[in-house]
Amino acid sequence: MCFTYACLVSTQAQVLYDFAAEPGNNELSIREGETITITNQNIGGGWIEAKNSRGEVGLVPEDYIEVIIIMHEIYLKPCFPENVFFSQAKKKKNNTSNGNNPWTVFDNNASGGFSNNWAAQPEGTETGKTSSNAWPSGGHGHPQAYQGPGAEDDEWDEEWDDVKSSGGYAESEAGEGGAINRGGAHVGSHHTDWTYIQESLYTVFQSGEVGPVWAYPDYQLDCVVADPKKGSKLYGLKSYIEYQVTPTTTNKPVNHRYKHFDWLYERLLEKFGSAIPIPCLPDKQVAGRFEDEFIKMRMERLQGWMTRMCRHPVISSSEVFQLFLSYKDEKDWKMGKRKAEKDETVGVMVFSTIEPEGLPDLDLIEVEQKCDQFNRFTRAMDDGVKDLLTIGNEHWKRCTGPLPKEYQRIGKAFQNLSSVFTSSGYEGEAALTDALTAAGKTYEEIAQMVAEQPKKDLHFLMETNNEYKGLLGCFPDTVGVHKAAIEKVKEADKLVAAGKITPSDKTTMSKRASTMSYSLQAEMNHFHSNRIYDYNRVMQQYLEQQVKFYEMIADKLRHAHSQFTTM
Repeated sequence: MCFTYACLVSTQAQVLYDFAAEPGNNELSIREGETITITNQNIGGGWIEAKNSRGEVGLVPEDYIEVIIIMHEIYLKPCFPENVFFSQAKKKKNNTSNGNNPWTVFDNNASGGFSNNWAAQPEGTETGKTSSNAWPSGGHGHPQAYQGPGAEDDEWDEEWDDVKSSGGYAESEAGEGGAINRGGAHVGSHHTDWTYIQESLYTVFQSGEVGPVWAYPDYQLDCVVADPKKGSKLYGLKSYIEYQVTPTTTNKPVNHRYKHFDWLYERLLEKFGSAIPIPCLPDKQVAGRFEDEFIKMRMERLQGWMTRMCRHPVISSSEVFQLFLSYKDEKDWKMGKRKAEKDETVGVMVFSTIEPEGLPDLDLIEVEQKCDQFNRFTRAMDDGVKDLLTIGNEHWKRCTGPLPKEYQRIGKAFQNLSSVFTSSGYEGEAALTDALTAAGKTYEEIAQMVAEQPKKDLHFLMETNNEYKGLLGCFPDTVGVHKAAIEKVKEADKLVAAGKITPSDKTTMSKRASTMSYSLQAEMNHFHSNRIYDYNRVMQQYLEQQVKFYEMIADKLRHAHSQFTTM
């Protein structure tokens, strides 16, 4: 599917920081809050050419501005080639009639007011709040977004960790299709015929007693995030940390900064967020982001996030994720980015790429009951995870504070007593005083072991629970999309009676809702299987480290015990 359009474009920028030009360097002085017009973005070296409101032209540092793309009088019209095929191993052609294509009826505003955001229904759900955005960014808890289709890579904020990273995007509906306003880009409304979707199919199939599951690949993708290095640009004015990401498919490393991970998160959230919970990235930080401890912690959390994405068969096989892991060079990266940012199969339209192959339509009442049960479970698990995090934090503080001090006090007391005994002048007690001193030192060593132990066992348990806390927070939105779909199907009889849709339309609505039900149940089963694996693994690791810890303490105490003479 493609669009033909015509528009007038002017690229402007908001000045974020004051910049004083040096005489004779062809630079342009700019003031914070000023709006300038970009005249040449291809200067290189971290500079662009711009013109200020006084008509002066010169070079300004690109990191001192935020680009705004203004589009005027834009006209978009969908155009379709005669043969557009789905592709993935086998290629299929969609039937264009409403009776066989369950994705067209919902885009017809004349038939009951449906649109691409039709799932943003009932009031009281997270996805059904009175809002212009069917997938509100607040529900996903992450404000960052790309500048908009067509934005150059060099127009990005070069370090999203700094204070000016509070910017984001807001989506608003306009007319039938809904316009998207991002980073100052104003695009006119248009309506799209979704008869053809040029996208890979993600097959869902039935598997025994657990119900629908995703089709998992024979080879499990994974990657390693490692080797953080500090880099700089703009002649050292801006610094950043770059990580090396190596996928198991190619074993060839690619370099990414945090902002690239953030870009990937936004793309995955926009494309799959209505079908698959996408957990947030580790938090941004302004102060201390170049300290070794913070870099190590961020790298570990990025590794956990990437591992979770690699495990998901739909996400890991998506074009945007494969681009992130295995782009060839900078040109390939930029072209892939632009293609991903122009992807139209986003939001609820991602369900058009999901095929429950050869499976019957599901009983929506039964599915709704399973959803309610899953909702109850996730709420209870969320409470349990938060409780464990609270207790774990308290235990960590105790292990690194009061508890080691208690062992140190015991050790000091033994050594003090040994000093008292030595002062007696009695010749037959040297063995006792030496043993007492050794016992005191043993307790001081135990104090050090207690203080260091949480990093060896509790840390990993806490990190896993932190991951699941974020993941559980995404599910209400995903389940809300499905509930809204079921509500639409329940209204179908009234709409048929009112003449707003045909019986054939009602059938296609049910097919669409059934596909959404298959994908939701597949996601629920994916969550449960991962949960069982993760908690088995982390609890084994935790208890193994605890056993080693107490065995080491027992060995030290046995050694101290052996120093005393048996009378």
